[in-house]
Amino acid sequence: MVVKVVSTCIYSAVYRCTLLPIKGKQMRGILDSPPMDLGMSDPTAWATAMNNLGIAPVGIAGDPLLSDFDPALGMMTGIPPINPLMPGLGMVPPPIPSDMPVAKEIIHCKSCTLFPPNPNLPPPTTRERPPGCKTVFVGGLPENGTEETIVEIFEQCGEIIALRKSKKHFCHIRFAEEYMVDKAIYLSGYRIRLGSSTDKKDTGRLHVDFAQARDDLYEWECKQRMLAREERHRRRMAEEQFHPPSPPPVVHYSDHECSIVAEKLKDDSKFLEAVQTLLTWIERGEVNRRSANNFYSMIQSVNSHIRRLMNEKATHEKDIEEAKERFKLALSGILAQFEQIVAVYHSASKQKAWDHFTKAQRKNISVWCKQAEEIRNIHNDELMGIRREEEMEMSDDDTEPPEAKETEESALVVQTEALKEENDSLRCQLDAYRNEVELLKQEQSKMGREEDTSKDQQLVILQQAMQGMQQHLLKLQDECERREAELEKVKEEKPQLGQIKVIIRHCLQPNNLSPICSVSQEKDSVLERGLGSSPIKSEREALLVGIISTFLHVHPFGANIEYICSYLQRLDSKICASEVEALLTRLQHTFKQEMSGVGASLEKRWKFCGFEGLKATT
Repeated sequence: MVVKVVSTCIYSAVYRCTLLPIKGKQMRGILDSPPMDLGMSDPTAWATAMNNLGIAPVGIAGDPLLSDFDPALGMMTGIPPINPLMPGLGMVPPPIPSDMPVAKEIIHCKSCTLFPPNPNLPPPTTRERPPGCKTVFVGGLPENGTEETIVEIFEQCGEIIALRKSKKHFCHIRFAEEYMVDKAIYLSGYRIRLGSSTDKKDTGRLHVDFAQARDDLYEWECKQRMLAREERHRRRMAEEQFHPPSPPPVVHYSDHECSIVAEKLKDDSKFLEAVQTLLTWIERGEVNRRSANNFYSMIQSVNSHIRRLMNEKATHEKDIEEAKERFKLALSGILAQFEQIVAVYHSASKQKAWDHFTKAQRKNISVWCKQAEEIRNIHNDELMGIRREEEMEMSDDDTEPPEAKETEESALVVQTEALKEENDSLRCQLDAYRNEVELLKQEQSKMGREEDTSKDQQLVILQQAMQGMQQHLLKLQDECERREAELEKVKEEKPQLGQIKVIIRHCLQPNNLSPICSVSQEKDSVLERGLGSSPIKSEREALLVGIISTFLHVHPFGANIEYICSYLQRLDSKICASEVEALLTRLQHTFKQEMSGVGASLEKRWKFCGFEGLKATT
């Protein structure tokens, strides 16, 4: 394009020279003179010619000068852009330095022409770009410029939505998209000339800058909110993909579903699902007078599952014990092998064999021996720890309660088993009565109305009998639970028996009582002989002394007589406060009474002083 402009200017200058009035000899001399030789490969001649015409030389690149802009802005109709490297042009420009600015092209419009700014000048400044900017400020317009001229210039940048022109030679242009603003900013610094006039009112220097508009900001905020909604929706969809599926809803109660759940409760693999359904039904309030029996049978199945769980636990404990035993045997075998290895090292370290090894071999044997001994000691400590744990368990098993407690416990166990058997028999009878009731209902539907009254009476009698059996069954179940509670209580009191025996011995030692024998007859005879001259008159009082001593030993600040009696009455309801207080008063070296509090809060407290009394009586 620059070559074309330069050529056009030179040819027009030559043409103007030929139009001057020339006389004959001058014309002949001009015609006879050789033509001006401006080779295409002589850049100096082209530069001189452009300087004479008042055009500053510009660099020419092989690529198009306007890469991001519309190429049609700087082209005439029907003429493609000229590449200086095309064949026929013997001009190969030198490479452009990287820091040299790229020159802009002249833009021809129908009513005006845009001349590019000097490429050596710094680029025009712009303000900070507002978010979502689609509006530009255009200043430096010609005084005679119209909106049609502005539209003609900037419509090549993109679709114009709105144009607001001011009387002070500036305007605001709003485009349809944001990228069109960048094309409009490209025109900043161009000199504009309307037509071919050089009048000051027909010329101007464009200054294009970003403008802040409320519409742009509103659309940008709407777009950001839309993107945020899409992002939230995308994130929610991603989270829902990784969420575990929600559990299926619990079915509503019905007789059919009740029978299905009852069967599942008897199956170990489906017990958890069934018990969750049962729990939901009970919490919903599905239990009523009509469905109470069904729910009771399901609860009974849940209770029977406890026995299966206990059996499973026992099986696992047995597996653990077997695994421990296998581990102990394997560890013992490993330890025996380590002993043999260490023995080999020790035998190799003796003088007879040690002298035949080299220095490096001796060093390795010493290191190996030390490592083997360390590993053997670690395994030995581990095995000894296992054995110590077993011995502690055996010692815990050896601390058995007295024979009286064992017999009482065995009696309670036998009684509990008898109650369970009776409970099972009553349950069978109850089922038989229910079957008879169902048979009576079926027979009643078949027989005539004449026997309705008698059948109703029989049905009522059977129902009453069944209710009586149910009440009796409930009483037996309560009795069974009470017996089981007493059995658990006896088991809990086992650890206290050893302490009671020690305390009884301490109490009876000053009176030269003989130790308690394992045989009950010898124990009674010794107690009768030893208690003849002591404050303790019977074995029952000795037991009370031991129990009270244990109770007061864990209450170092003492306890009043009511508190002591309430504790003793849990063991024997026949104990009274006067009997306990008389016993405590007789044993002055074992128990002492102290007064605590002031005024209305004055209280008598009994304390255990057996250890101090033992020293005083010696």
